[in-house]
Amino acid sequence: MKRAAGILLSITSLPSKYGIGCFSKSAYDFVDWLKDAGQSYWQILPLGPTSYGDSPYQSFSTFAGNPYFISLEELMKEGLLTEAECRQVDFGCEDTSVDYKKIYEARYQLLRKAYERSNIHVEQEYCRFMEENRWWLLDYALFMAVKEHFGGGTWLDWDEGIRLRRPEAIDYYCRELHFDIEFQCYMQFVFYKQWMQLKQYANSKGIKIIGDIPIYVALDSADTWAHPELFQLNEENIPVAVAGCPPDGFSATGQLWGNPLYRWDYHKESDYKWWISRLSHCFKMYDVVRVDHFRGFDEYYSIPYGEDTAINGHWEKGPGIELFNKMKLALGPREVIAEDLGYVTDSVKELVLQSGFPGMKVLEFAFDSRDTGCASDYLPHNYPERCVVYTGTHDNETISGWFQNISKDEQQLARDYLCDYATPEEQLYKSFISLAMRSKARWCIIPLQDYLGYGNESRMNQPSTVGKNWKWRVKETELSEELKEEIYKITNRYGRVWQQW
Repeated sequence: MKRAAGILLSITSLPSKYGIGCFSKSAYDFVDWLKDAGQSYWQILPLGPTSYGDSPYQSFSTFAGNPYFISLEELMKEGLLTEAECRQVDFGCEDTSVDYKKIYEARYQLLRKAYERSNIHVEQEYCRFMEENRWWLLDYALFMAVKEHFGGGTWLDWDEGIRLRRPEAIDYYCRELHFDIEFQCYMQFVFYKQWMQLKQYANSKGIKIIGDIPIYVALDSADTWAHPELFQLNEENIPVAVAGCPPDGFSATGQLWGNPLYRWDYHKESDYKWWISRLSHCFKMYDVVRVDHFRGFDEYYSIPYGEDTAINGHWEKGPGIELFNKMKLALGPREVIAEDLGYVTDSVKELVLQSGFPGMKVLEFAFDSRDTGCASDYLPHNYPERCVVYTGTHDNETISGWFQNISKDEQQLARDYLCDYATPEEQLYKSFISLAMRSKARWCIIPLQDYLGYGNESRMNQPSTVGKNWKWRVKETELSEELKEEIYKITNRYGRVWQQW
């Protein structure tokens, strides 16, 4: 297997004049920067339209794209917006943070203007897009239009007719909200056109895109509303049970995610048709797919709907290897990363082994004082070749913030392992990156914040918190020639430079 490296950076974190990273020139510049830094992969976070809390892991659709990522500059080039119109809008004043409230209020106003000027319904390319994607797009567009009609509330609170998708209600809202529905379709058309152009550009430069697919869809999503038969819902389309994690050493009450659980018996009977469609869609969008919470395919934690915590949940069996065998049969060999972090049972290990997918290793997990032996799966000398190593993921502290916050004993464990007692703490992040890079792991993915040596003020997400996550952005000046050269040198030193492909 050829060794390679990549950088983890959310699209939202790219530099941009208009408040949030998007598919603008800055994204193309970043691709060029990655290539010159000797990288093979750009790992991003899910691209779906975000719900309350702004988490890309709670999306209004597993198939749709986030309109926030549409490049306003491209719409200006097409004559659909003017620079003056964009300058007049308040996107927030911080170039290192996303103000989602202002983005929500500003972006859709501008996109609506572009739609109304577009005369989109007569464009042949748009008509082809509609025909190819109507199997998911029409439900999504109607869902979003009706959601706006009802003031943004969850579909569980809509009028009964449309909540239960009665034909007469569907017909009524399709007529009443025709232009709102078409606006939603227009935004998806522009999103996919711009994203596929960016992906094609990245591929032409030797950069592969690692995308991310959450195992679950959101309860308040077009997926759940349009296809209640796929989920554990009752006759009124109210959830019977929802997803989460049991209590552990980090949370006495566990984690209550609230996502609807799958009716795996139904999926099995339908030969996993919906799942194969979902995965096929992902492989059109990305070159490699990271499957979040992989252990949920072996066993999943089921919590009765209405519970305030995860304490009263229990484990149920998932579909196991059968789903992935069906995927391989339908789609052929595909590149997948199995997110197998956390407490991993023997049966989960067996599922990862059977799948043939590389699992994940996180360096921050290697120096836990509660596990002082040399047999930890997260210590680099124990890595198999078939894995992907990270200093940390979007859910972890930055490597600098992590080292600062662990105990003195754990800091000593890390320095002993590194055989590094002299490097000042503020520079130690470089030693950890080198440790990950020289491991046997086939791929090494480093969050950009860690290359910059930033602390937890630049952390992307702190699980189980709301209001402060998914905001961090890099400034254009921080993507410097000096940093690029430094990344190239360390990548080349450990035999991971992209030209070796």
